[in-house]
Amino acid sequence: MSTKTLQGKVIAVTGGARGIGFATAAALTRLGAKVAIGDIDEATLKESATELDLTAYRKLDVTDVESFAAFLDSVEDTLGPIDVLINNAGIMPVGRLIDEPAHVTRRIIEINILGVITGSKLAAQRMVPRGRGHIINVASLAGEIYTPGLASYCASKYAVVGFTDAARVEHRGTGVDFSLMMPSFVNTELTAGTQGIRGLENAQPEDIAAGIVGLIRKPASRARVTPLAGALAAAQKFIPRRIAEALSRALGGETVFLDDVDNAQRKAYEDRARHS
Repeated sequence: MSTKTLQGKVIAVTGGARGIGFATAAALTRLGAKVAIGDIDEATLKESATELDLTAYRKLDVTDVESFAAFLDSVEDTLGPIDVLINNAGIMPVGRLIDEPAHVTRRIIEINILGVITGSKLAAQRMVPRGRGHIINVASLAGEIYTPGLASYCASKYAVVGFTDAARVEHRGTGVDFSLMMPSFVNTELTAGTQGIRGLENAQPEDIAAGIVGLIRKPASRARVTPLAGALAAAQKFIPRRIAEALSRALGGETVFLDDVDNAQRKAYEDRARHS
């Protein structure tokens, strides 16, 4: 496929006030795109929009269909028809499944899965009649592998992977592309209080932003960042389960989100993710 320019593209980013969303909005703005961001945290949203000199931003609850539709309406009223929607909003509470309150499980499902489905559907309904558009769903390498301490989160990201692949094939020939961004450990609040996998360097939000820029320029079914972590995750499909799990255990993968968590360092994020 030919490489596409970003100049003048209208691009909406959910969860755009912080972390990967903010880094992506910043990178796209520098490259000449017309960027809009939405986020549930209205105060931080305004600060981030001001920092990036964005005119299009709106409080967004991705679990609410009316809120999501209003966000997309606002983007198109301000900037024009949306060329790209990046479904980035998500939460990652950690801990043992038996200790996870029911409301936290529900929040993970509603934000990480239903939010992506809702955004994709609403954007596609606008894009298909135009014969063009691109929807990028931020999943995780946790959508291809499984990690103790992240059972519900893994379930949500596996769902995003399956949903996006099915939607991509369903919309083949319509002019609307669907892509997956698959980050590894990223140095954002989502991984606060954790040490990552031994021997693998954590990604930075800017690394994921660069991967998303690459997908917009040249649409593909998915991109894994970092490449090394992505290659290891993909390779596990071809390794006997017993060996793959032994390797994960040796690298600390079975305790990184359980016994090795610094709960004090993580408290601020967990409180917001579980209750905001």
